[in-house]
Amino acid sequence: MEGMYRVLFAFVVVGLLTNKALATQHVVGGSQGWDESTDYTKWASAQTFKVGDQLVFKYTPGLHSVVELPNESAYKNCDVGSALDSMNSGNNAVKLSKAGTRYFACGTIGHCDSGMKLKVTTVSADASSSPGSTPSSSSSSSSSSSSPASTSAVSASFPFPSILSMASLPAISMLFMF
Repeated sequence: MEGMYRVLFAFVVVGLLTNKALATQHVVGGSQGWDESTDYTKWASAQTFKVGDQLVFKYTPGLHSVVELPNESAYKNCDVGSALDSMNSGNNAVKLSKAGTRYFACGTIGHCDSGMKLKVTTVSADASSSPGSTPSSSSSSSSSSSSPASTSAVSASFPFPSILSMASLPAISMLFMF
Protein backbone atom coordinates (compact mmCIF):
# COMPACT_ATOMS: atom_id res chain seq x y z
CA MET A 1 0.00 0.00 0.00
CA GLU A 2 2.88 2.36 0.81
CA GLY A 3 4.30 1.80 -2.68
CA MET A 4 1.00 2.82 -4.25
CA TYR A 5 1.02 6.11 -2.31
CA ARG A 6 4.55 6.82 -3.51
CA VAL A 7 3.56 6.25 -7.12
CA LEU A 8 0.48 8.44 -6.74
CA PHE A 9 2.56 11.16 -5.10
CA ALA A 10 5.12 10.91 -7.89
CA PHE A 11 2.41 11.48 -10.51
CA VAL A 12 1.15 14.54 -8.64
CA VAL A 13 4.67 15.99 -8.39
CA VAL A 14 5.36 15.22 -12.04
CA GLY A 15 2.13 16.90 -13.09
CA LEU A 16 2.89 20.05 -11.12
CA LEU A 17 6.46 20.29 -12.39
CA THR A 18 5.45 19.63 -15.98
CA ASN A 19 2.89 22.42 -16.10
CA LYS A 20 5.63 24.85 -15.06
CA ALA A 21 8.18 23.31 -17.43
CA LEU A 22 5.93 23.41 -20.49
CA ALA A 23 5.21 27.13 -20.20
CA THR A 24 7.08 29.23 -22.74
CA GLN A 25 8.93 32.45 -22.09
CA HIS A 26 8.59 34.71 -25.13
CA VAL A 27 11.34 37.34 -25.18
CA VAL A 28 9.46 40.18 -26.87
CA GLY A 29 11.28 41.18 -30.05
CA GLY A 30 13.59 38.16 -29.94
CA SER A 31 17.29 38.83 -29.56
CA GLN A 32 16.83 42.58 -30.10
CA GLY A 33 14.38 42.85 -27.23
CA TRP A 34 11.90 45.68 -26.73
CA ASP A 35 13.20 48.45 -29.00
CA GLU A 36 12.12 50.72 -31.85
CA SER A 37 13.70 48.70 -34.66
CA THR A 38 11.49 45.59 -34.35
CA ASP A 39 8.29 44.93 -36.28
CA TYR A 40 6.16 43.59 -33.41
CA THR A 41 3.22 42.65 -35.62
CA LYS A 42 5.52 40.37 -37.61
CA TRP A 43 7.23 39.06 -34.47
CA ALA A 44 3.91 38.22 -32.77
CA SER A 45 2.54 36.49 -35.87
CA ALA A 46 5.39 33.97 -35.64
CA GLN A 47 4.50 33.05 -32.03
CA THR A 48 1.79 31.00 -30.39
CA PHE A 49 0.88 32.47 -27.02
CA LYS A 50 -0.77 30.04 -24.62
CA VAL A 51 -2.26 30.45 -21.16
CA GLY A 52 0.58 30.02 -18.67
CA ASP A 53 3.24 31.46 -20.99
CA GLN A 54 5.15 34.63 -20.15
CA LEU A 55 6.11 37.68 -22.15
CA VAL A 56 9.55 38.96 -21.18
CA PHE A 57 10.28 42.58 -22.06
CA LYS A 58 14.02 43.36 -22.10
CA TYR A 59 14.99 46.98 -22.73
CA THR A 60 17.11 49.91 -21.58
CA PRO A 61 15.47 51.47 -18.50
CA GLY A 62 14.98 55.22 -18.89
CA LEU A 63 14.94 54.92 -22.67
CA HIS A 64 11.89 52.64 -22.88
CA SER A 65 9.13 51.32 -20.67
CA VAL A 66 6.18 48.96 -21.04
CA VAL A 67 2.56 49.95 -20.51
CA GLU A 68 -0.40 47.62 -20.79
CA LEU A 69 -3.30 49.26 -22.57
CA PRO A 70 -6.96 48.53 -21.75
CA ASN A 71 -8.37 47.92 -25.24
CA GLU A 72 -7.81 47.95 -28.98
CA SER A 73 -8.86 51.58 -29.31
CA ALA A 74 -6.16 52.71 -26.86
CA TYR A 75 -3.71 50.44 -28.70
CA LYS A 76 -4.54 51.83 -32.16
CA ASN A 77 -4.45 55.44 -30.91
CA CYS A 78 -1.37 54.94 -28.71
CA ASP A 79 -3.27 56.28 -25.71
CA VAL A 80 -0.57 55.44 -23.16
CA GLY A 81 -2.30 57.72 -20.64
CA SER A 82 -5.01 55.08 -20.21
CA ALA A 83 -2.54 52.38 -19.18
CA LEU A 84 -3.66 49.57 -16.88
CA ASP A 85 -0.10 48.92 -15.75
CA SER A 86 3.29 50.52 -16.24
CA MET A 87 6.69 48.81 -15.96
CA ASN A 88 10.13 50.40 -16.22
CA SER A 89 12.77 48.08 -14.75
CA GLY A 90 14.26 46.99 -18.07
CA ASN A 91 13.40 43.33 -17.52
CA ASN A 92 9.70 42.69 -17.00
CA ALA A 93 7.82 39.39 -17.18
CA VAL A 94 4.10 39.36 -17.82
CA LYS A 95 2.23 36.10 -17.27
CA LEU A 96 -0.49 35.28 -19.77
CA SER A 97 -3.00 33.95 -17.27
CA LYS A 98 -6.12 33.69 -19.44
CA ALA A 99 -7.18 33.41 -23.07
CA GLY A 100 -7.87 36.67 -24.88
CA THR A 101 -6.14 39.69 -26.34
CA ARG A 102 -3.81 42.04 -24.51
CA TYR A 103 -2.17 45.24 -25.69
CA PHE A 104 1.24 46.68 -24.80
CA ALA A 105 3.16 49.77 -25.87
CA CYS A 106 6.25 51.74 -24.99
CA GLY A 107 5.34 54.60 -22.66
CA THR A 108 8.08 56.90 -23.98
CA ILE A 109 6.58 59.77 -25.97
CA GLY A 110 6.50 59.02 -29.69
CA HIS A 111 7.68 55.41 -29.46
CA CYS A 112 4.23 53.82 -29.71
CA ASP A 113 3.40 56.04 -32.70
CA SER A 114 6.63 54.76 -34.28
CA GLY A 115 5.38 51.18 -34.00
CA MET A 116 6.69 50.15 -30.59
CA LYS A 117 3.51 48.36 -29.57
CA LEU A 118 2.40 44.77 -29.31
CA LYS A 119 -0.94 43.00 -29.59
CA VAL A 120 -0.94 39.49 -28.12
CA THR A 121 -3.74 36.97 -28.53
CA THR A 122 -3.49 34.17 -25.98
CA VAL A 123 -5.13 30.80 -26.62
CA SER A 124 -6.01 28.13 -24.08
CA ALA A 125 -3.10 25.97 -22.92
CA ASP A 126 -4.54 22.85 -24.56
CA ALA A 127 -5.01 24.54 -27.95
CA SER A 128 -3.02 22.90 -30.71
CA SER A 129 -2.51 26.01 -32.80
CA SER A 130 0.73 26.60 -34.63
CA PRO A 131 2.75 29.84 -34.67
CA GLY A 132 1.05 32.53 -36.64
CA SER A 133 -2.42 31.03 -36.34
CA THR A 134 -3.53 33.58 -33.80
CA PRO A 135 -4.87 36.91 -35.04
CA SER A 136 -2.28 39.63 -35.22
CA SER A 137 -2.35 43.38 -35.26
CA SER A 138 -3.12 45.28 -38.41
CA SER A 139 -1.20 48.32 -37.24
CA SER A 140 1.59 49.68 -39.35
CA SER A 141 5.16 50.00 -38.27
CA SER A 142 7.80 52.38 -39.49
CA SER A 143 10.38 49.63 -39.25
CA SER A 144 10.71 46.74 -41.63
CA SER A 145 13.36 44.83 -39.74
CA SER A 146 12.46 41.85 -37.67
CA SER A 147 14.26 39.67 -35.22
CA PRO A 148 14.07 35.93 -34.81
CA ALA A 149 11.60 34.51 -32.37
CA SER A 150 13.18 33.91 -29.02
CA THR A 151 11.34 31.41 -26.89
CA SER A 152 12.21 28.67 -24.50
CA ALA A 153 10.17 25.67 -23.49
CA VAL A 154 10.56 22.13 -22.34
CA SER A 155 8.66 19.73 -24.54
CA ALA A 156 8.84 16.18 -25.71
CA SER A 157 7.40 14.21 -28.61
CA PHE A 158 6.34 11.32 -26.42
CA PRO A 159 2.71 10.34 -25.82
CA PHE A 160 3.10 11.17 -22.11
CA PRO A 161 5.46 14.16 -21.93
CA SER A 162 4.57 14.86 -18.32
CA ILE A 163 5.92 11.49 -17.21
CA LEU A 164 9.13 11.90 -19.20
CA SER A 165 9.82 15.54 -18.42
CA MET A 166 13.42 16.12 -17.42
CA ALA A 167 12.24 18.50 -14.70
CA SER A 168 10.39 15.66 -12.98
CA LEU A 169 13.19 13.08 -12.87
CA PRO A 170 14.84 14.37 -9.66
CA ALA A 171 11.49 14.36 -7.86
CA ILE A 172 10.76 10.78 -8.91
CA SER A 173 14.20 9.51 -7.98
CA MET A 174 13.94 11.13 -4.54
CA LEU A 175 10.68 9.26 -3.87
CA PHE A 176 12.28 5.90 -4.41
CA MET A 177 15.21 6.60 -2.13
CA PHE A 178 13.05 6.10 0.98
